[in-house]
Amino acid sequence: MKVFLGGTCSGWKWRDKLQPLLKCDFYNPIVRNWSEEDRLKEVHERETSDYVLYGITNGIKGVYSIAEVVDDSNKRPEKTLFLNLYKEDERNFTKQMSHSLKAVENLLRENGVRCFDSIESVENFLNG
Repeated sequence: MKVFLGGTCSGWKWRDKLQPLLKCDFYNPIVRNWSEEDRLKEVHERETSDYVLYGITNGIKGVYSIAEVVDDSNKRPEKTLFLNLYKEDERNFTKQMSHSLKAVENLLRENGVRCFDSIESVENFLNG
């Protein structure tokens, strides 16, 4: 089994905490100097992984990760996972964003996506 670690790229480094806990293969798309080759590899890994995990933290600065997870929730809900870590780190916290992400989470659940609110819950699911 392989999981693609998508989602928030800035702020809290949630991937660094999750990766050592995983007993499965994973692909971390974060690289130092992004290139066209990296983009093509990311597309391939996202399409071929068994699960695509979208982790969202207080570091979220754009909306593309949200667009991706909603798109995947419609096209492949069975392989889409959502990790809402927005409250994990209280820095940059806004009540409006928290409510908005909870609404996104509810939409994803209605589409059949598995949603999590901690690194440990994702670890248990992927290692279980």
